[in-house]
Amino acid sequence: MSSAPRTDGRVTGADEAAVVDPDYPVTPVPAHARKSFFSVAVVLLGFTVFTPTMLAGAALGPAFSFGDLLLVIAIGSLVLGAYVAVMGWIGARTGLTTVVMARYTLGSRGAKLASILLGGTQIGWYGVVVGTIGDLTAEAFGWESYGARAAVMVATSALMCATAYWGYRGMYWVSLVSTPLILVLAFWVLARSLQEVGGWGGLAAIEPTTSMAIAVAVTTVVGTFVSAGTQAPNWTRFARTGSHAVWACVIGFLVGNGLMVFFGAVGALTFGEGDFVLVLYQLGLVGWGLVLLFGNLWKSNADTAYAFGVAGAELFDRPRKAPFVVGGSVIATALALAGVEDHLVDYLVLLGTFIPPLGGVIIGDFLARWRRGILEDHVPPALRWPNLAAYAVAAFLAWLSGELGVGIPPVIGIVVAVALSMALSRTSGDRTGAGARG
Repeated sequence: MSSAPRTDGRVTGADEAAVVDPDYPVTPVPAHARKSFFSVAVVLLGFTVFTPTMLAGAALGPAFSFGDLLLVIAIGSLVLGAYVAVMGWIGARTGLTTVVMARYTLGSRGAKLASILLGGTQIGWYGVVVGTIGDLTAEAFGWESYGARAAVMVATSALMCATAYWGYRGMYWVSLVSTPLILVLAFWVLARSLQEVGGWGGLAAIEPTTSMAIAVAVTTVVGTFVSAGTQAPNWTRFARTGSHAVWACVIGFLVGNGLMVFFGAVGALTFGEGDFVLVLYQLGLVGWGLVLLFGNLWKSNADTAYAFGVAGAELFDRPRKAPFVVGGSVIATALALAGVEDHLVDYLVLLGTFIPPLGGVIIGDFLARWRRGILEDHVPPALRWPNLAAYAVAAFLAWLSGELGVGIPPVIGIVVAVALSMALSRTSGDRTGAGARG
């Protein structure tokens, strides 16, 4: 019997010896490896308490009155949180990563699209973060040399890569230590920001100085973590129950991410800076600013490296994520050195348009065919054309919505993808969930 893992993502019999990665990148997480609710929630909250998200909030803050700003953040966070919670629930039920679940939805070859799309966007996001660290560190110390910034980028990228290489345990411990400290610093800066404008009343009295369509604003909020949220099953597959996964996603993506967008908006309105790291610099607290910078981005980017690591393992049908964590980190660091972070807002809009339909197709297909679990002996076809077509139509309509300024692109993409994939799965007669393992 061959020692390579099966292309459907399962390893049985003698094949189990080939799985040397304790994070199970291409196989279901077994019961003995599942984690507590607290553990999964810590990892997801550590992922989304992420200072570059504040830059999205900074773009929103000056464009809306305070009441409208809260409404935009609430709508975007609800869309993101609800979407990710469903994805996380499916991850806990199947024990599979998003890209391996895509094998059942899109086919064993069609899933390569998901691996390239999700892994590729995460590599780009990793590059954004590494570039941000280099620039903000240089600003803290007054370095003008590109070489100094580049050295910081390379060194911090190596640290993040090593954490992801260690796997779930590494991300858990880094998040457990750094996230509470980061939140304390962020709330302190929020309080200091309110002092600048005379409290909540003064903040509410600030008039908009720019403009932005509500659909674009909501798409920006969703886009902050929609790519990562689509890959929430990478971590919720370790949850012991579906409800644990749902609540961990709500804490991380609705509460945690929403707070970071709000913090960025307040910083932009009060200090003219969305990033609280720069606000701390302005207040003369450079040391604390660096603590916030490194502690925050280290843990978040380790999760990002983990995500493109498991995507690479699926793409090349390998049982270990480690080579792809390293390779993706090298590519992302090269992008950072080239200045990829300068295009953040446009990048977020693209993510908010083309990533959600992929998760929508997975959700719709799971609800139509796999609610009772995935059959042990089911081997996916090479391509599942109905779901590939559903993704293409949903992504096109999401893009068209953004071009025409009609509706909210990520919501349209998710809803159309769920509806089409459910309808096509039901009408095709390929409903194979009955009798499957739960």
